[in-house]
Amino acid sequence: MADPSVDVVEGCRLPVLRKNQENEDEWPLAEILSLKDIPGRKLYYVHYIDFNKRLDEWVTPDRLDLKKLQFPKEAKTPTKNGLPGSRPSSPERDVRKSLELNGQSASAPSRGKSLPTPKRKAESVSLATQVTAATPVPSLPGPAEANQASVYPAMRDPSFSIKSREEHEQLASLNTNGTARRLIPSQPGRKRKNCGGTDEDSQDSSDGIPSAPRMTGSLVSDRSHDDIVTRMKNINCIELGRHRLKPWYFSPYPQELTTLPILYLCEFCLKYLKSLKCLQRHLTKCNLRHPPGNEIYRKGTISFFEIDGRKNKAYSQNLCLLAKCFLDHKTLYYDTDPFLFYVMTEYDSKGFHIVGYFSKEKESTEDYNVACILTLPPYQRRGYGKLLIEFSYELSKVEGKTGTPEKPLSDLGLLSYRSYWSQTILEILMNLKSENGERPQITINEISEITSVKKEDVISTLQYLNLINYYKGQYILTLSEDIVEGHERAMQKRLLRIDPKCLHFTPKDWSKRGKW
Repeated sequence: MADPSVDVVEGCRLPVLRKNQENEDEWPLAEILSLKDIPGRKLYYVHYIDFNKRLDEWVTPDRLDLKKLQFPKEAKTPTKNGLPGSRPSSPERDVRKSLELNGQSASAPSRGKSLPTPKRKAESVSLATQVTAATPVPSLPGPAEANQASVYPAMRDPSFSIKSREEHEQLASLNTNGTARRLIPSQPGRKRKNCGGTDEDSQDSSDGIPSAPRMTGSLVSDRSHDDIVTRMKNINCIELGRHRLKPWYFSPYPQELTTLPILYLCEFCLKYLKSLKCLQRHLTKCNLRHPPGNEIYRKGTISFFEIDGRKNKAYSQNLCLLAKCFLDHKTLYYDTDPFLFYVMTEYDSKGFHIVGYFSKEKESTEDYNVACILTLPPYQRRGYGKLLIEFSYELSKVEGKTGTPEKPLSDLGLLSYRSYWSQTILEILMNLKSENGERPQITINEISEITSVKKEDVISTLQYLNLINYYKGQYILTLSEDIVEGHERAMQKRLLRIDPKCLHFTPKDWSKRGKW
């Protein structure tokens, strides 16, 4: 469909041919981000509008529908000292302006944009957005006023009555005509999918542009500095041990490496090398067969290593560079000193091979127990994501704290956390036993203390599962037959679990250790 007489420039929008998940042809609208000439033809780098950036790619002219070409809006180009400035209609300019406005308005809620249909991969969005988009998460009373929840015994449909007056007032806005409603409204024409009976969304939707994330000691990237370069994948392929990985996003590896067909990484120290010969020479000198740091957990072939971002700076920086290839919104490349990195590995006769990791701040004023979390693509959809999450909460239990992940979460991280919270809370509710013929009782504070899941996350999960109902003047938590059966099926598939007995971890009080 290409017409050589039509001049396609950066910023143009037009339909582009691609295959969907059913391997069918479709023509989604895409934006031209860059062009390049190679001998004999042109290539166009396209971003599919409302699709996840990981799907962006270089395409040939025959995949462009030039009949529906949309040129950038005409506008005078501002000049400075006689030199042309940035194009006023540039999407990057609009995004940066919106981010600056959102950043100045502290009271404005964080909102994200996504399309959760199975054919489209949604952009990353904060979990807080999912909860506050409809109704703010209610604050909880203190431990002395914690609401009691009681369970009907000998019933597959047990109910938990909430008796705190304060909780009644806080939850009153959740109900319409006496029945609880979901905090996350379903959008017209948008599908939901069920994963393991937990009714997980591929992504929920809200309008607007994500507000600028906080930048104080966080691994959140500064989106206000986005430009065309960082919107484009710059690494073609990564060889890591026995795996070859196709990056999803931009990562700031040295520019001279971005032209290589394959970037080689040492799978033990994560050093990047430009050729296989360089890698082979490096392996003769590299003494590592596991991540640096202390091994704090081992069961079977699974181990976790704790790495101090100050003591092992080179490894931590290389880990962040690798992670950025698969995380669009969070990463830190150089200032790793305030962070701890927990790397999960699989062991075989050749050594400990990295599976995934999560990082956390040594001191978090906002109770974050995870800053970044990633399972590498070859190990995804095998239960390792939930294992990483479970391990982060086991550390919080040892520390005697409740924790929550730093927002925004990636789309895959959001799914994993929702599923983990749902399974963990349902497991507690279903195991409650009645005493003296009365309904067993438990408070939200007690659920939080048992699981180390922050109270706000407990409430948002109960609301997400639509368990809160109104009955005879009280708010009831009702487990339906479908919820129970779905949970049992999901737990049968969840074979990987953390064994607390295998954890050898002593938390440090970083506030008393002076400089990191």
